Amino acid sequence: MQPDRDHILKALERVIDPELRKPVTELGMVRGVEIDGGQVGVTIALTVVGCPLRSSFQDQVRQHVGSLPGVSGVSLSFDVMSPDERADLSKRLRGGLTERTKGISLSASTRVLAVASGKGGVGKSSLTVNLAAALTELGHRTGILDADIYGHSIPHMLGIHQRPVLVDRMIVPPVKNGLHLMSIGFFLEENGPVMWRGPMLHKALEQFLSDVHWGELDTLLVDMPPGTGDVSISLGQLLPRAEVIVVTTPQPLAQEVAVRAAQMAQRTNMRLIGAIENMSYLVGSGAELFGSGGGEQLALELGIPLLGKVPLDPRLRECGDAGEPVVWADPAAEAARAIVEIAEAVAATRRERGVGIVKALPVLS
Repeated sequence: MQPDRDHILKALERVIDPELRKPVTELGMVRGVEIDGGQVGVTIALTVVGCPLRSSFQDQVRQHVGSLPGVSGVSLSFDVMSPDERADLSKRLRGGLTERTKGISLSASTRVLAVASGKGGVGKSSLTVNLAAALTELGHRTGILDADIYGHSIPHMLGIHQRPVLVDRMIVPPVKNGLHLMSIGFFLEENGPVMWRGPMLHKALEQFLSDVHWGELDTLLVDMPPGTGDVSISLGQLLPRAEVIVVTTPQPLAQEVAVRAAQMAQRTNMRLIGAIENMSYLVGSGAELFGSGGGEQLALELGIPLLGKVPLDPRLRECGDAGEPVVWADPAAEAARAIVEIAEAVAATRRERGVGIVKALPVLS
């Protein structure tokens, strides 16, 4: 029995582009289907030459087409979209977006959570990565914007080394386990420093939000730079409806500077939804290496809930160095369990929308 062409096209609807997260039939990527007895040949047009995820297409086509009645063999060949086809694809992808703010390609339904701290070294980026991983495990479509421009480390912690794909003038972020990521680190050579002044940083962040195709996200986590500098203010302007989670460690010094970051977020009309105390105690011994009470004091001073405490767990560091969040790699680890509980608490908070910066910020000479 010769395979039915309509059945093959129906099966191809289950072949999902791993980056755009939509069926290849919907994206107009199916260039041709040839049937010769029980042999089926499928041609898919990729967005760029040398797509690093082409093996995903091969596996999916063999799985969905190869299991059809009458199919004895499947071959897959690749073509590349023309500039006009890429432009049409870009227009089609942007067409389904409900605008959030002028110039920002992020749906109004997407919740933006900015993870902030007053100083570096409190584990903010590690918590951002693992919170995002935990939210994906809870069924949320999640993305991360690595806005810690000078200290970008999230690509390493997620083990993502491929660069974003450019479709016409639209940037498609790489995806791992359903988690989308955009970082300045993708555009630098090796471990080169970022030597940019404020206006260039603002423009880069604006481009990440206007030109990046985030798709249909439930939640976008923003790894904020520590402190209250240019980048933090720019993000307050670009994402006026963002909500903020403040990270501190137990010692009073970290708590005091975390208050400043929280106050800046409030002045740009971001909503504070909670605090996290990191490195609360050493796993195994329970020793409070960095003191105690910082998280409670921060939450009390800001009038927000303490979402949870994360212990100092060697597994969190080891998994981050290996490029796999501890929430995925070792869900039984004490830190992983604490982070999942925090993600559940965040997901349970009621979302409220701000209205943007309500008064001009002072410029000091």
